[in-house]
Amino acid sequence: MAANESPELVDLFTTYTAGPTSIGSHLTRTAAADTADAPLIVATGTDFALYPGGGKPPTVEGFRFSTKGFKELAGVSHLGPAVATLVQLREKYADPGWRSETERLLTEVRRSREANSAELWRDTIAVETYRGREQAIADMADYTFAVTDRFLSAALKDESRLNATTLRTDYLEKGTAEGHGTVNHMMIATFFLTGLDISRRIINWFREQEIDWSRAMVVIAGKQGRPTAGVTWNTSSVATMLLGASGYQLPLERLYMAPHAPTFTTPLDGDLSKVAALEQPLRQIWSNTRATVELGDLMFPGLPRYAPGRLAVPDISDPSVTEISEMPVIHGPDDWRAMTTRLRMVMEDPRQLLSGSVTDYAVSQLVAADNNPAKVTVPGLDNVTYPTGL
Repeated sequence: MAANESPELVDLFTTYTAGPTSIGSHLTRTAAADTADAPLIVATGTDFALYPGGGKPPTVEGFRFSTKGFKELAGVSHLGPAVATLVQLREKYADPGWRSETERLLTEVRRSREANSAELWRDTIAVETYRGREQAIADMADYTFAVTDRFLSAALKDESRLNATTLRTDYLEKGTAEGHGTVNHMMIATFFLTGLDISRRIINWFREQEIDWSRAMVVIAGKQGRPTAGVTWNTSSVATMLLGASGYQLPLERLYMAPHAPTFTTPLDGDLSKVAALEQPLRQIWSNTRATVELGDLMFPGLPRYAPGRLAVPDISDPSVTEISEMPVIHGPDDWRAMTTRLRMVMEDPRQLLSGSVTDYAVSQLVAADNNPAKVTVPGLDNVTYPTGL
């Protein structure tokens, strides 16, 4: 013990607060035993695990590595920030490496355009959620490759063409005046499609589990996306999917974000031993949090209670709104101002997941359509056309 510490008062501290024999730990163990038969859902950055309770073995469903078409769509959607990065390298940093990086990106864009076709999306990538939209996706990708090729080729001939103004007018927003889809529309569509596919599969899986959502214990564990992102339920696309899968029946007070909780790696060859080994530690994390929360009502019953609720999201249909701190409400699949603003927000707000700009909107539309993606309007795809053969 340090010379400047009081052994008596330190012992008082550890009696309640610290260590496995503390009174607080006693409460945690008791609370965990009381909910031992309740369903526990744990989400990592790649998988969902359901611990049914009562000693029953867990089941696991992947939602990231098992997502067909994710990398292909991301490759197309990331062309927007990729080209913007080249502009930044040249304009802000005067980095001569912009030219070699532009040449490298242009080579890959041309290779991708050669490979792209409706048949590729229908027969090779073959995502069930995208069935019937393969030609539209191929046309969208073809247009994106074409305008990217033109923009980068022009910059290589005359580097003054690679600037912030032309990035917007000749690339991101090109086509607005002509009335067809743009690169901005494409980014919204690809992010929406990815969220739509993952959500459809997860909703189906949770429906099969027949969970009593009023009793469910939910922990979103570990890192979600970039290090600063997804640490609150309203910035986590995983939380969004869980709420949708429950039909919005999961009480928010039963969903805890635990970025420092232990996680499991995606099980290989059906081996769930590592997943099973984490059940008790994860149940104790949920139970410890819950037990502490419940002390509030016991100690301060006459004061206003905390009640997690949905945030009042900003409405930017008023053009006088110039700053926001939360995702703006989307009024429909043609609300380009709101959706494009969300693209900006996920770049600027470190709390956000880069791919989560419209995931919550995709989930809500899918739930409203009874999990039938054919009945959902994909913004930037179903409601626009992309010219081909450019």
